[in-house]
Amino acid sequence: MTRHRPDLLLHEAHVLTVDSENRLFERGTVVVDDGRIVEVRSTDPEDGRGSAEQTIDCSGKLVMPGLVNAHTHLELTPLLGAFSDLGFWQLWATAAAIYSDLQTGSFEYLARAGYELAALNFLRSGVTTINSIDAVPSLGVDVLGDAGLRASLGSAISDMFWDTPTDEQFARARSFIDDYHGAYGGRIHATICPHVDWACTRSLWERAAGLADEHPNLLVHTHLLELDQSNTMARANGASDSLGLLEEIGLLDDRLLAGHFRAATAQDVQRAAQAGVSVAHCPSTLIYWNHDADAQWTPVPALREADVPVGIGLDDHYWHDSYDLFREARQTRLAANLEYSWGQFASMELVRMLTIDAARAMGRSEEIGSIESGKKADLIVVDTTDPKFVPTTNLPAQVVNNATAADVETVIVDGSVVVRDGVVETMDRDGVLERTTNAVARFQEDSGWSLDLDGGTPPSTLRTIESVPKRGPAKLFRRLFSQSAKETLLNDVDR
Repeated sequence: MTRHRPDLLLHEAHVLTVDSENRLFERGTVVVDDGRIVEVRSTDPEDGRGSAEQTIDCSGKLVMPGLVNAHTHLELTPLLGAFSDLGFWQLWATAAAIYSDLQTGSFEYLARAGYELAALNFLRSGVTTINSIDAVPSLGVDVLGDAGLRASLGSAISDMFWDTPTDEQFARARSFIDDYHGAYGGRIHATICPHVDWACTRSLWERAAGLADEHPNLLVHTHLLELDQSNTMARANGASDSLGLLEEIGLLDDRLLAGHFRAATAQDVQRAAQAGVSVAHCPSTLIYWNHDADAQWTPVPALREADVPVGIGLDDHYWHDSYDLFREARQTRLAANLEYSWGQFASMELVRMLTIDAARAMGRSEEIGSIESGKKADLIVVDTTDPKFVPTTNLPAQVVNNATAADVETVIVDGSVVVRDGVVETMDRDGVLERTTNAVARFQEDSGWSLDLDGGTPPSTLRTIESVPKRGPAKLFRRLFSQSAKETLLNDVDR
């Protein structure tokens, strides 16, 4: 009787399992069959001798779970470097104009190129799963699916961020769920994405809650408590604060993944923990574009102490010019230590936020995020033989303090090798670069932007004003101003 040989075997590796015990094998083997991990153990001398259909010798290298980018946006990826040196309000005005055009069907060629370029660079850097809010995510499904990525995607919905009719936005969201949830063998998940708490009315939140009730197994992904204005808008919407509004309409529960959560109070942390809410922390965007030096930093240590699942995300990576999720872990540590004093995180905590905790935040930890028998085989091989890792001590610290995207050698998703020796085998690299270059050139002609080696120059102020949405933001500013004025008046009366 012929003995069945598994599909893939990685051996002689340092294996960082990120399981419940954080097991670390000095010389370990991971066996994969039919897309799943079937065994994790110490290496046997026979492992490299034809014991699987495909074997990978990982001598001296690190095998760990694929990285999970818990919160991101992909469509404007080709504009990396365009926003880097703009002023804060110039950034928001020019970006809002482009997002508005995407909502109405313009720049689809740029968005498609964005999905391609993001997929190429994320895979090269060890990211195997992404969670993205975009304007028209349907443009990216086939790109991401064919590339081999695992992705949760949803179309942003807001009635005070742009002018696209609300009915049209909800119709688009429903169609996306119907057409794409579960696509590519379950690697593609649809999500429900009310865009941000400071730019949605109560009516929109209620409609989003209704859509979520129709699809109770879908993740609800939003930006929450990113700014102090979040609670001001909630009060304008008739609630005590942002979390209170979500609780009233039935969305403050374990389906909710909150991007940022920067302005959360100690009470907010406890309410999130009690409700089962998860958080995606994106330090680089908030550090790079810090609008207020006195604003508090995201209370990640308190969230973790309360057992709120916290994953790390890259957010708008084209705003801070980095695809590198390893570096986000380092940023997470440094920013927290600066705000709250040294020693906020052990290195293994940060590794978990890059992998299993991010998967938990997305509701996918039963399948991905750790190297355990029965889980999907989403794995990366990091070349720790490079001199910068010598001596090879404290691997968790090396991962979050020293490793970069360039150290990723092999990437495996669903048991299939998608990156080998640093080359993405599921994508035509040269074709992606050519299409991106052409898309950026066309975008400059269509938009009035100038993009060259010296950086990015946006269109004239007049042209930007002509392009930005009008009705939605006008309603947004009226509500915020009116609520702030009313509260100021009441405070003056009380005094």
